Amino acid sequence: MQKEAPHARPSAAGGVIETIKTVAWAVAIAVVIRTFAFEPFTIPSGSMLPTLLVGDFVFVSKFSYGYSRWSFPFGLAPLSGRILEREPLRGDVVVFRLPRDPSQNYIKRLVALPGDRIQVIQGALHINGTALPRRREAACDHPMSEVRGAQIGKGFLETASSGRTYCILQISDAPADLTGRANNTNEMRVPAGHYFFMGDNRDNSEDSRYADAVGFVPAANLVGRADLIWFSIEWAQGPWQLQSGEWRPVWLARYWWLVVKSLPSIRLRRMFSGID
Repeated sequence: MQKEAPHARPSAAGGVIETIKTVAWAVAIAVVIRTFAFEPFTIPSGSMLPTLLVGDFVFVSKFSYGYSRWSFPFGLAPLSGRILEREPLRGDVVVFRLPRDPSQNYIKRLVALPGDRIQVIQGALHINGTALPRRREAACDHPMSEVRGAQIGKGFLETASSGRTYCILQISDAPADLTGRANNTNEMRVPAGHYFFMGDNRDNSEDSRYADAVGFVPAANLVGRADLIWFSIEWAQGPWQLQSGEWRPVWLARYWWLVVKSLPSIRLRRMFSGID
């Protein structure tokens, strides 16, 4: 009777090689998705209240406006300008690289396109000489405790010329009484190939109104459009703390109890919601 030959056991070295291949493929797929499709970002400040809260996690579509060097990890791609470029719309919420320090990502609302004339008069945004329509909306009110004591920000519904409607915050509902910064500016014209951004929290946002901080943003610096809030947690009330604008990483496998303690801090109603 013929004996069946025993199966050869895979060597330890072969197992290590297979593991390395699996990890390499997973990393490559993740890089491709983050580069060409969607990239996750965390909201570290209250400059986009009430649209985005501190502790929101958002997905940004990388294909919305085409690709530039900043679409790629560390800006390593040798690209000049953008490829497959599509013009963004006024009112889009956009992640971009800060012109004076491209290592930093900012998220703001696009309010003016190349060639637009823009001016803020007593807190009201004017584009090409016309004030954007806005109306008082109590549903947009939001506590300013994250940025300015316990004050309540008065909410308005503002409508961009693209037809997009969104909430903004101002300290007062009377434009003449506004106490925030940059509520009255000179008229500015957006240069060709650049965009003008503002935070929805109009009195607490470092944005294009401040030339020495943000200013006009080149088209090449656009990273993508913020489309979806996929997770949200109240940092201040949970054990996961936000320190100086940075998330303190926690290894879930080691500190699983923090996950359990954080469950009451999760904002379930914001998860998987679109961004106005």
